[in-house]
Amino acid sequence: MSQQPIYTDYFFDEPAFNTHDGGYIPLAVSVAPEQALQIPSLLEPDRQTATDVWYTVTAQAGESQLLPGPKTKTWGYNANLLGKTIVFKRGKHYHITLKNELPELTTFHWHGLDVSGPYIDGGCHAPVYPGEAKEIEFTVDQPAASLWLHAHPCPNTGYDVWQGLATSVLVQDDVEAALPFPRHYGVDDLPLVLQDRHFHENNQWDYDADYDPDGVQGPTALINGTVNPTFDVTTQRLRLRLLDGANRREWRLHFSDDLVFEQIGSDGGILPEPVKMTKLMLTCAERAEIIVDFGHYQPGDVVTLYSDDTPLVKFKIHAFTPDDTKLPDHLVDIDDPAVDPDAPIHKVVMSGMDESVELNGKKFGMQRIDDRQELGKTEYWDITNTNDMEGGMVHPYHTHGGQFTVVSRNGHAPYPNEHGYKDTIGVNPGETVRIKMTFNHPGIFMYHCHIIEHEDGGMMAQLQVYTPEDPHKHYQLMDMDTLMAALAKERGVSVDQLNIPSMNSYKMMGMDMC
Repeated sequence: MSQQPIYTDYFFDEPAFNTHDGGYIPLAVSVAPEQALQIPSLLEPDRQTATDVWYTVTAQAGESQLLPGPKTKTWGYNANLLGKTIVFKRGKHYHITLKNELPELTTFHWHGLDVSGPYIDGGCHAPVYPGEAKEIEFTVDQPAASLWLHAHPCPNTGYDVWQGLATSVLVQDDVEAALPFPRHYGVDDLPLVLQDRHFHENNQWDYDADYDPDGVQGPTALINGTVNPTFDVTTQRLRLRLLDGANRREWRLHFSDDLVFEQIGSDGGILPEPVKMTKLMLTCAERAEIIVDFGHYQPGDVVTLYSDDTPLVKFKIHAFTPDDTKLPDHLVDIDDPAVDPDAPIHKVVMSGMDESVELNGKKFGMQRIDDRQELGKTEYWDITNTNDMEGGMVHPYHTHGGQFTVVSRNGHAPYPNEHGYKDTIGVNPGETVRIKMTFNHPGIFMYHCHIIEHEDGGMMAQLQVYTPEDPHKHYQLMDMDTLMAALAKERGVSVDQLNIPSMNSYKMMGMDMC
C-alpha cells in the first residue's frame, strides 16, 4: 500500500462548531458505573427463500435500565430501546410488516435506502397508526452500506427519535464481502449509535422540558443505549460503524494517544480509497465506517474514544492473534454519471436559526411540491447555508430517495473523506456545497436539515421524481388537519390542547404546515 497522508483536523469550520451555540450543553461523564457496551442483536427473518426475505419491524414501548435506580421509559424497534440491527442483502426482495404498538402514530423512515417514495421511504406521508400493521416490499439494489431506520412523523420526529426510535440497517453485497475488512458482527464489527440524553427525576426523559428549537441535547452520552460503556477487544483490528443518531449534537471523535484509524465508508457505502486520520467529525445523521488497529497495545491497556474532551467508550485490550492485514489503495469504484447539460441546477438555501429556520424562504408544506426531477437523470443541486460564520451553525443537509456524490465546497474539492456516496452532508455557514444526484425510483421525497428540531420547525421541502409517461402522478399526501386530529385523539385531548413544541416555529412566523 502506498504512503497516505494522515489527516489531523476535523475539516469543518471551527467557529461554527456547536460548542459555540448559545444553547450548547456540554457532555459530562455520568456518575453511573461502567457497563458493557450493548450490542444490538440481529433481527431474525420471519422466513426466507433464495430470493425473498420477510421481516416484521415493530415499534414498541418499554423500559430500559440505563442508570442505577428506576428504569427509563423508552421506545424501540423490536426492543425496548433503539432496536435490533436489520440486515439487507443486495439483489434480494424484502417483504416488511410494519407494526405500531405505540400509543400514537409513527412512521418508519429507511434513511439512506434507495426505495420509492413517499410510502415505502417512510416519511410523514406514511403514518402507521396505533395497533395497525402495514405491508411494504422492495428490492435492495445499492452498494453495501451502514444505513439506519428512524421515525419521521413530522412535526413530531424529534420526540419519537428522542424516545428511542432509531436502529442500524446494514446492506451487504459481494464487492464489500471480498475486501479485507473485519465483519464478525459483535466481535470485530460493531455498530455505534451516538446519542445524548438528559435524565430527569426518576431517570426519565422529558422532551418538552428539554426542547430547544435549535436542537434538543442532553449532557449524558448514550452509546448504543449504554451509559459509560466498555468493550472487550479480542481482535487486533476493529471495525466501527459510527452513526450520529442525535437530535442535534455533533461528535468530534478521536482516540486516546491520537491513535490513527482508517475511514473506509461513509453514508452510502465504502469509500473509493481508505482515509487515514486521527480526528473525525460527524454531523446529525451522518455515518462513517472506520477500522482501528490495536496492534501496538498490550493486554490490560485501555484505549478511549472521545468526543471533544469527553470519554464515550473505553476499549479494554485483551490478548489477540496478530493480524498484519493491510488495506489496498483502492477499495471500490464510484459511479460518476454525466450531468444532463440542459438540466437546471437545483437551489437549496438553508437559512435562519431557532424558530426562524426556513428552506428557500419557506417553511415546510405537507401538500406543496417544491421541486421536480426526472427519474434517472443526473442533475446538480447547490446546497447553501446562509448563516454567518460568527454565531451561525453547520446545517446537515439530507435528501430522501437515494445517494449523491459531492462535487465541491465553495468551488473547491470536497473533504478527503467525502469521495464516496452520501445522503447527508454538513454545510458550513456561508458555504455552498454542490452535489450530483440521480433518483432511481419515482415518488415524493423530502429534503431538509437533519438537526431534527430544524426539520420539525420547517427547514424542509419536498420534490417529485417523475417519469415522462406520468409527469404529474398524484400521490395521497398527509395533511395537517388529519395529522393533528389523529394525534389529539390518541392523546385524549382536543386539537387546541395538543402540545407539539415545534409548531411554535410556524406560529411565530405566521405560517402553517398545510
